[in-house]
Amino acid sequence: MSDTAADAPVCAQKGPYKVELLAGYRYAWCSCGLSKWQPFCDGSHTSTKGLMPVVFTQEKDQIAMLCGCKQSAKFPFCDGTHKKL
Repeated sequence: MSDTAADAPVCAQKGPYKVELLAGYRYAWCSCGLSKWQPFCDGSHTSTKGLMPVVFTQEKDQIAMLCGCKQSAKFPFCDGTHKKL
């Protein structure tokens, strides 16, 4: 893998992942696109340079659309960017 490819996230899915998030839980959203547990991190980013998971604590129970293309400006949440890819 070249340095350029290692720095760019892989589009895991051209669309969002609909997930149930629970209040008080910590989540690690995969930003590299390599995780087998999409949209969450499984540690696969260790083969990338600079692509780390986005860790967040959910404030309330909700169904959310998490970014699958890894290009959203509002990650970990989908902002529709996948429609332009």
